[in-house]
Amino acid sequence: MVDVADSHSVIQRAHRIADEVLFPAALRVDRTGTVPAEHWDVLARAGFYGLAAPGPAQLEFAEIVEVLEILAGGCLATTFVWMQHNGAVRSLAGSANTALRDRYLDDLIRGRVRAGAAFAGVLAKPAKLHAQAVADGHLLNGEAPFVSGWGVVDVVQVSALLPDPSGATVVSGLADVTAGAGLTVEPIDLAIGRATNTVRLRFADFLLPADRTTGTSPYADFIGLQSLGSRLNGCAACGVAGRAIRLLREAGRIEAATALAEQLARTRTALDAGLADTTRLPAARADAADLALRAAGALVAGSGARALLADSHAECSLRDAIFTTVAGSRPDTRDLLLDTLTAR
Repeated sequence: MVDVADSHSVIQRAHRIADEVLFPAALRVDRTGTVPAEHWDVLARAGFYGLAAPGPAQLEFAEIVEVLEILAGGCLATTFVWMQHNGAVRSLAGSANTALRDRYLDDLIRGRVRAGAAFAGVLAKPAKLHAQAVADGHLLNGEAPFVSGWGVVDVVQVSALLPDPSGATVVSGLADVTAGAGLTVEPIDLAIGRATNTVRLRFADFLLPADRTTGTSPYADFIGLQSLGSRLNGCAACGVAGRAIRLLREAGRIEAATALAEQLARTRTALDAGLADTTRLPAARADAADLALRAAGALVAGSGARALLADSHAECSLRDAIFTTVAGSRPDTRDLLLDTLTAR
């Protein structure tokens, strides 16, 4: 768990990890499609697997956002996979399943157990993953597309739609990442972000036992909670933009870097405002992705022909920016981004 009393040190720690561990390896991660195991170990030793753990030692939200941005500016693939873990920590910390919490929470916080997320099947319209209550838990059928961190995570927080006479309900729990017994794993061949180890999970009468269930919630409440996740996913785009701005400044492109930095500050403010007024959040997320694209594009333009080389951080930044336009986004965000990109 990260100590709130030492929040300044936490930010310094994030900068050190991003600058000394993640960023120096970012080009290799992008080329090979593999995140070094050292990255996960460093994040665990720094206490960042417990970043979302509630309690007296919890960081302020603004500090959590800053850490996410810093790390995303170091290596997007590493940060994107690690970010999924935080949802499982929050969910389990608030679960009424005390036995499950006692079994896993401390190990999750310390990074001894690492978690992924599989809730896109509920967010799809229509839903792609459904649950049926049975005597010893719930049977899951359908699919969870785009589950990242396969081969890295030990458990996946999975959510499925459960029909209810009074309205749709979402059931969630921790599933072991073992193919078989109703679970099929299909690797997804990504052109960008291969190091996220993203797969599609197919469920066929997969049993989520009652003792592995973290809880149920009305569908409307579940969707409402996604606003927080959408804001946090905005950190990925801001982190990519922030690194591009820093590289522009280091290359002597001060005027361009300054202009983009001012836009980044406004984007952060808009994202935060989107938590208070969720109708504004999709536009803010679209603007963050647009800024990442423009900042990375400016870095390419400012770097010249060397940006086309395989060992160019400019080229890697642009690929990362493209990733943020769709990863963790929703249809309304993508529609707004498309409008922005095609406006004159």
